[in-house]
Amino acid sequence: MTATRVLVLNSGSSSVKYQLLDMRDSSRLAVGLVERIGEETSRLKHTPLASGAKAREWTGPIADHDAALKAVSAELAKDGLGIDSPELAAIGHRVVHGGKKFTEPTVIDDAVLAEIERLIPVAPLHNPANLTGIRTAMGLRPDLPQVAVFDTAFHTTMPESAARYAIDVETADRHRIRRYGFHGTSHAYVSRATAKLLGKAPEDVNVIVLHLGNGASASAVRGGKCVDTSMGLTPLEGLVMGTRSGDTDPAVIFHLARVGEMSIAEIDTLLNKKSGLIGLCGDNDMREIRRRIDEGDERAQLAFDIYIHRLKKYIGAYYAVLGRVDAIAFTAGVGENAAPVREAAVAGLDQLGLAVDAGLNAVRGDEPRLISPPGARVAVAVVPTDEELEIATQTYALVGENTVEATAE
Repeated sequence: MTATRVLVLNSGSSSVKYQLLDMRDSSRLAVGLVERIGEETSRLKHTPLASGAKAREWTGPIADHDAALKAVSAELAKDGLGIDSPELAAIGHRVVHGGKKFTEPTVIDDAVLAEIERLIPVAPLHNPANLTGIRTAMGLRPDLPQVAVFDTAFHTTMPESAARYAIDVETADRHRIRRYGFHGTSHAYVSRATAKLLGKAPEDVNVIVLHLGNGASASAVRGGKCVDTSMGLTPLEGLVMGTRSGDTDPAVIFHLARVGEMSIAEIDTLLNKKSGLIGLCGDNDMREIRRRIDEGDERAQLAFDIYIHRLKKYIGAYYAVLGRVDAIAFTAGVGENAAPVREAAVAGLDQLGLAVDAGLNAVRGDEPRLISPPGARVAVAVVPTDEELEIATQTYALVGENTVEATAE
């Protein structure tokens, strides 16, 4: 039989998210999550989708990522889908930072591992965990292609005018300081899905993609290629997020250090974990913020207004960058589910051809859909993202043609 399955792993510092897909029809065979790795109360939740069986969940100590992946393999094996299966073609790994070098999915070898490790200083929270997951998976299946799919890769098509910061060039190059962008698998998937929704080829469509979750980013995509994105050297730049500040005057850091007598570590924590919506109003869940607004909470209203103000600025900026916009696509948790955010984001932008139909905007669903009025000059869409499918698709496209015929046992 031909090996057509891809296991997608997203390894965090204390968690592993996974999905097993059959690339013959892109169907999901199983999904799951291991969290609180290294604690006595580790938790694994596994949902076998192919058999229709009920989800299984258990808690107990999982010492490290090696133990976590072995537990995942054991759960998959119960459904006849184990990591040792001859039907498994490859394992695709989400890797957050690929720098300038990795512009496409890459089969992992020692040189690739070394480069991912070299990039740890610009992704200290993510790349180490990604590396741990890769090395563990390689130990479990050393015979299998392991593929890295990079969050930054989609944004490597940005021109230097968009990617460079206006600081001394030699200093920037020495320390690899530039705008890399993140959420690339989501922006790639959603921009293509938006073109399909419009009945056009990706190369014929200009799209502004708004990935709005706890982390949030915008991108300007011209003809299927990213020409600008809101996140920069790190995921801190850009839109107001759940706990991140987004765009901030760099002098705020100097001020907090000099006048506030805060350490670099304290400022880092402030801007990444205690800012954004949670810093403004104490909540980073948009549903709770909207509930508080309905009750007349002024802090929640101000947080929402700041969030929308920043979002509108990026819509306008990327409209100018693209020159012609065919569609704006909302995606991720907030983008897909928060109708008031979508309505407020385009309110007053009628001169740009942007509007939403209140009835269409109120509809919830899992499929891509238009929420702009019929005949609108610019389509406004809700396009559910699917980063795992994107990773699996890119992985299988890379190794599928080299997949050998597996021998049935």
